[in-house]
Amino acid sequence: MDKMRVLSHTESLCPVCLKKIKADRVLHGNEVYMEKYCDKHGKFRTVLWRGSTPIDGWVRDKKRMYIENTAVPVENGCPFDCGLCKNHRQRTCTALIEVTERCNLNCKFCFAGSSQKVISEDPSLKKIEFLYKSLLKYSGKCNIQLSGGEPTIRDDLPCIISLGRKIGFDFIQVNTNGIRIAEDEEYVKHLKKSGLSSIFLQFDGTQDDIYKKLRGKELLALKIKAIENCGRHGIGVVLVPTLVPGVNVENIGEIIKFALKKLPVVRGVHFQPVSYFGRIPYNPDDEDRITLAEVMDAIDTQTGGKIKISSMRPPGCENSLCSFHGNYILKNKDEIMSVTDNSSKCCGVEKAEEGAKKSMKFVSRNWSSRKMDISKERLFLKGSDTWKNILYTIKNYSFSISAMAFQDIWNLDLERLKDCCIHVVNPEGKLIPFCIYNITDINGNYIYRNK
Repeated sequence: MDKMRVLSHTESLCPVCLKKIKADRVLHGNEVYMEKYCDKHGKFRTVLWRGSTPIDGWVRDKKRMYIENTAVPVENGCPFDCGLCKNHRQRTCTALIEVTERCNLNCKFCFAGSSQKVISEDPSLKKIEFLYKSLLKYSGKCNIQLSGGEPTIRDDLPCIISLGRKIGFDFIQVNTNGIRIAEDEEYVKHLKKSGLSSIFLQFDGTQDDIYKKLRGKELLALKIKAIENCGRHGIGVVLVPTLVPGVNVENIGEIIKFALKKLPVVRGVHFQPVSYFGRIPYNPDDEDRITLAEVMDAIDTQTGGKIKISSMRPPGCENSLCSFHGNYILKNKDEIMSVTDNSSKCCGVEKAEEGAKKSMKFVSRNWSSRKMDISKERLFLKGSDTWKNILYTIKNYSFSISAMAFQDIWNLDLERLKDCCIHVVNPEGKLIPFCIYNITDINGNYIYRNK
């Protein structure tokens, strides 16, 4: 029988009534589960961590940051006073502004529950200006991600980007399925001219059957075309696969191989293990989940050890259980060198504010486009190790591999939530941690979205 040990205590919500309840992180053998109990609706258990990386050596403490300019008072306690409140422990690194609820797909897995059916009118440019300025007031400068819905449905998206730049935001990224990016190159030109920094491209795999299962149609050719159009107009691309067991987990290695072939246009791969909210308001089996530790194992195994687990680190910004990252350089056509910062391996307590600053700087620097001034052929000539070529290699053949595990109602950990650095700017201009903004109860009802 597996040994059971309670690792730590936290709080969560009941998936049925949304009452705040106590929860434990419990080690069963080599797997970690969240176990929580509602006196009305019973016990719930969900896997949090399983794989070859022990959770004890992964989790590390941070010295919290205090939010100086809060938008809401503390009345009901976390997570019912988000805005942010004074109990939140991390500043905004990336702010999401949803510019439309419309979409040109009807995906099975969608954080926002978007569709081709019009729910409400798009926010006006005046409204978006208010959201930008509210964000600046409560958070200061941070990285921006324009999302939806599908933001490229808006013809005036370049105006929205220009507006954000004018107000003072230096890094603006668009989260997109890539359909219009592939089909309308003139639109891509306008996006670049407006000051777009990066495309966060939904990219679930290298096979069309994956897209048919997750997105309802074959999309691979469009994804490739979107990347090509971005490359022609100097826009950096980050590939974003939603990982669903039984659909595309075995394709992880091929996704990375594809990304490396598309350097320097593709700046990295950002995996997102599937979360069960939005259109999936039921209790998933543990076999329906993939944890961060399993993603790291799959990367190592499916790349034949070229990208090792030892090169991946917990985050410096958000909670250790939220994500991992690794930084690399493609030295030649088949050799990958890790350049991940080893400072996160030390046992000291890191300041959350410093982690936030590093994270924002890394994203804005590494996920943007790269200027090429030396031929790729010259790069691999013997005796070409000049400083110019070395700097070129670092600049144009560096890439990142990362993953972020968003929480749903089944595994919601309020300690993790307080450390969240990815915030949605709601219609009132308040900052809501991404996970709690999108979380639904078992019947699909939101706490914050559409309120």
